[in-house]
Amino acid sequence: MLNKKYAYRLEIMMAAATVIIFILIGRMAYLQLYKGTYYESRAEGNRTRYTRIIAPRGIIYDCNGEVLVDNKPGFMVSLARSGEGFKPEIIARLSTIINMPQDKIKKMIEENSGSAEPIRLIRNASPEIVTKVEENIRFLPGVLLEVQPVRTYLNKSLAVHTLGYVGEISEYEIEQGVYKELKAGDIVGKFGLENYYDKYLRGTDGSYREEVDVNGRVVQIMDKVNPIPGQSLVLTIDAKLQRIAEQAVDRQLHAIGARACAVIVMDPHSGEVKALASRPDFDPNWFVNGISEKNWNRINTDGFHPMTDKVIAGEYPPGSTFKIVTGSAALQEKKVTPNEMIFDSGRHPLVDMRNAGGEALGWINFKTALSASDNVYFYEMGYRLGIDAIDKYAADFGLGKKTGIDLEGEANGLIASPAYKKKVFEEDWFLGDTFNASIGQGFTLATPIQIAQMLSAVALDGKRYKPHLVKRILNDDGSLSKTFKPEAVGNIPVSETNLKLIQEALKAVTKEGGTAASLNSLPVSVAGKTGTAENPHGRDHGWFIAYAPADDPQLVVVCLVEQGSYGAVSAAPIVKSVLEYAFGTGK
Repeated sequence: MLNKKYAYRLEIMMAAATVIIFILIGRMAYLQLYKGTYYESRAEGNRTRYTRIIAPRGIIYDCNGEVLVDNKPGFMVSLARSGEGFKPEIIARLSTIINMPQDKIKKMIEENSGSAEPIRLIRNASPEIVTKVEENIRFLPGVLLEVQPVRTYLNKSLAVHTLGYVGEISEYEIEQGVYKELKAGDIVGKFGLENYYDKYLRGTDGSYREEVDVNGRVVQIMDKVNPIPGQSLVLTIDAKLQRIAEQAVDRQLHAIGARACAVIVMDPHSGEVKALASRPDFDPNWFVNGISEKNWNRINTDGFHPMTDKVIAGEYPPGSTFKIVTGSAALQEKKVTPNEMIFDSGRHPLVDMRNAGGEALGWINFKTALSASDNVYFYEMGYRLGIDAIDKYAADFGLGKKTGIDLEGEANGLIASPAYKKKVFEEDWFLGDTFNASIGQGFTLATPIQIAQMLSAVALDGKRYKPHLVKRILNDDGSLSKTFKPEAVGNIPVSETNLKLIQEALKAVTKEGGTAASLNSLPVSVAGKTGTAENPHGRDHGWFIAYAPADDPQLVVVCLVEQGSYGAVSAAPIVKSVLEYAFGTGK
């Protein structure tokens, strides 16, 4: 009886043992056969590490081959991915070494939780931080020092509004799908040509696989895919001319106590921009590694807006430069003949609107009126034409719409019209509004780039070209990828005879007795126009626009000085300095 009892228990134990053995065998088969590949990859991941190699961005050259923007080697302080997470004591120690708050490190870890990439805490770390990390690396498991290309702007603020700058892709850009193929922390162009040509400049990243030990130290590099550098840009900008223009601007602004200015130098035959300067400016290197609070406040609190490219985005009343449009329309529509004498008594008889200085020039013809910038004469032209005709010719000259230059952020400007006044101010249009429009005051607004295109058309007997900043795109081996040719965008509907008359009047501006006679000393003849635009927020804005040589135009120069008062005093000296270099002994 007792033996049967024990035999029964033994059978139960044997059955249980058999079941357990089958379970273990089944589990082993499941792990080895069904999940073997998965766990093999997990084990491999524990001893290998994949790291992306950031591709260097393409180089940016001026038209003569001078390097304006390049890359230099720098170190990133990063955290390698770990299945165990990052220990608090490691974060605390690292925080002290790199002088970064623990909360910020933890936030960056959290923000990058969905990525397999190392977490880049500092880009382009200072030599002091690199040394400290290297000295303590054995106490910092999972902390990496990675070599990366760092964007560098060799001349600091030179041509910053053209070149732009780079920075980390923002969360907003990722959310909006602006860069679908990129990840948080990637470097992209944010402004200027860096932004406009980002897809060419960016390149293709590489990667490498490392074998590491239990402490995260590299044992060997197992395989590597080299990055492909971005394509390079050859600009139309002449760096030497750019420097001359910026030096002239800074010198003149200091002399007259002004802060803001826009200058553009363009080849009228092709639309190639040879120099583009906007003031105030900033150093694009500030943004490469994340701008400091001090520098950001310096930019953000400046009432003259350093980050606005005033050449393409500054909208100003064109002042007397607009008389070229009104005069062209009056001649072409036969509202006046070249030799018709009109009496200037100092005020217009229909509306009590006067010349800027209260002067009265007496009997004058078209050439004298334009070269002397007489308001009363052009009030009369506005009366004879009407606002609709003035608006039509303004549009034909390219005002009121973007020129299409290869920069983001270009403004449209504004052509004054009764419809605009009614819509915005709910007021009727009066003759005085037409008078204002005829001399570039009132509601009319233009950007310096639009005025440059307008003057280029006059200089080239009516042909208009699209402004552009890039000549060629080169592959990373230096071979040619793409060439940009001049792009004609139309002709202004003004006869050759009438344009010749306007050109003669513009040449008289820089002769003895003209409003910009100071340019008569240049080694080449210059055609130009002064302008003073009313500004309700301070001193008037000063314009001076010119092309040279007057009989064989090679360059168009447009200058606007915010709150500079008379254009002949504020803007003309800057233009003169540019032309002295371009056609004098400096060239």
